[in-house]
Amino acid sequence: MSEQRDDKIIKALDDFRIELPSWGFANTGTRFGKFIQPAAASTIEEKLSDAGQVHLLTGACPTVALHVLWDFRDGVESVDTVRLAAQTYGVLPGSINPNVFQNQIYKFGSFGSPDIKVRRVALDHVLESVTIAAHLCSRDISLWFADGSNYPGTANIRQRRRWFEENLQAVHSHLGSDQRMLVEYKPFEPAFYHTDIADWGMAFLLAKSAGPQAKVLVDTGHHYAAQNIEQIVDWLLGENMLGAFHFNDRRYADDDLTLGSIDPYQVFRIFHEINFFEYETGKRPDVAYMIDQSHNLKGKIEAMIQTVMVAQELFAKAAIIDYGSLMTAQANCDLVTAERLLQDAFSTDVRPVIGEWRKTCRLPPDPLEAFRQSGYLQRISSERAEKNASSVSTYA
Repeated sequence: MSEQRDDKIIKALDDFRIELPSWGFANTGTRFGKFIQPAAASTIEEKLSDAGQVHLLTGACPTVALHVLWDFRDGVESVDTVRLAAQTYGVLPGSINPNVFQNQIYKFGSFGSPDIKVRRVALDHVLESVTIAAHLCSRDISLWFADGSNYPGTANIRQRRRWFEENLQAVHSHLGSDQRMLVEYKPFEPAFYHTDIADWGMAFLLAKSAGPQAKVLVDTGHHYAAQNIEQIVDWLLGENMLGAFHFNDRRYADDDLTLGSIDPYQVFRIFHEINFFEYETGKRPDVAYMIDQSHNLKGKIEAMIQTVMVAQELFAKAAIIDYGSLMTAQANCDLVTAERLLQDAFSTDVRPVIGEWRKTCRLPPDPLEAFRQSGYLQRISSERAEKNASSVSTYA
């Protein structure tokens, strides 16, 4: 591999950061049930401790996404506890995620509920989340809504959109000057007839309506099979509306699988489009990379380390595409050359350079193996097993 390529890989790795989700370290499940793991985290301190291990070994995960309902048991009063725990374990609070889908009052929606009292409760919770984010110096408030309906004629779709616009504008008006709100979308589940924010276009319009500090959050699992996600990414980049990703993988729909386990080439193509945009425009997009995975079968910490390692590898591969040659091939309609430039970069074994980068950064050459040899998993399994065995909570 040429020295110039090596330099590109090292620069890419130096710049790459990906946020860990606190809920990814806890016992989670599906609507059919869950399988308890002895080492799963059940407190915010345990979650941050586990996240700290991933960052310590990979050097790429300084921030942790937090869920207000699950991680701030006393709301704003919990801020100091969370801040202190994060400092203790060598990480920082990341994006703040409100929860307007789990409470029983959200049976018929949150921002889209026909009940004005429910809409107000949901708004108050999101506004509290903005306050929590401000106290923790967290820039991003990530908004996902389960709102929708299961049967034709049971919801006024246009009216629900207006209610969403009103509440999102209210949230935007409470943002600090350095904060952003990220509007996520999902085509279905748990709403199977219509979902209020079902695709990137709906999220785009609602974010535009909310104000200039609102962007779209793309969850790679929240798409129909075979959908061209990188085209969506390109359109959002062109409109300066791409704010963040929730990275995972899927075989059918929102399967929450480990990043790159099904289609690593798709993740590579997404990174490529972001890099290509920067090459063409000279502007670096302000895009936050985040993981959104909860594993029932894989070990929580191992799955996160594996995900980060794959993300680093795919990001490095995308960094070595020869964009000068690519633009020439595209202009000449040289299809084979253009395609091969991407395929050659994807096929390149970047692991030796990543290994050298880790050595320079005083990181273990194989973070996953280092974790397995560390004894951390055995220790927390022993400490947490009894509590997890008696757990009856479905979520974190």
